[in-house]
Amino acid sequence: MASTQEELRHSINGMDVKKLEETVQAINEDPDMASFTFHAVNEWVEGTRNRTIVEKFEGGNQAVQRRQPFILQSDEPEILLGEDSAPNSIVTLLHSLASCLSVTIVYHAAARGIPIDKLSISMEGDVDLHGFLGLSNEVRPGFQDVRVKVDLRSEAPREEIESLLRDSQKRSPILDSLRNRIPVEVELS
Repeated sequence: MASTQEELRHSINGMDVKKLEETVQAINEDPDMASFTFHAVNEWVEGTRNRTIVEKFEGGNQAVQRRQPFILQSDEPEILLGEDSAPNSIVTLLHSLASCLSVTIVYHAAARGIPIDKLSISMEGDVDLHGFLGLSNEVRPGFQDVRVKVDLRSEAPREEIESLLRDSQKRSPILDSLRNRIPVEVELS
């Protein structure tokens, strides 16, 4: 049985470094373990309210059914004809970006042995409703611009932190999805 001191040595930023290394090794030995498929089902509730249910995913060569599904709610602010009962989709996208970038930073900091004292990510993005409302074909309906500020505090040298942030931007799945065109198929069932 590992001592508390050994357990602390293997945990950086709440990440079990030994398990992280074992995962990397397992994927190197069996590349199919790296393939994941995530599922979500959205249900319109009423007006601008929606609910997305997340019950399962496949990954690591197994199918995983959650004991309890995650339920994500969305709505629009009153000015956009909603009830403001939950974040809207565009804010949820910002949340996805920040949480993914945060996890990526934490994973790679742990792998590099960099302890993090504080990590906070603030974001803002600009949307022009002319595109969404169909008032202009010249304006895209999505974000025109997104600005991200990372406040990362660590005793590691600034150069290491800057390198970590650059590398994390290359590794973040959501940031990659936003920066690079991905095929999205929409069909009527």
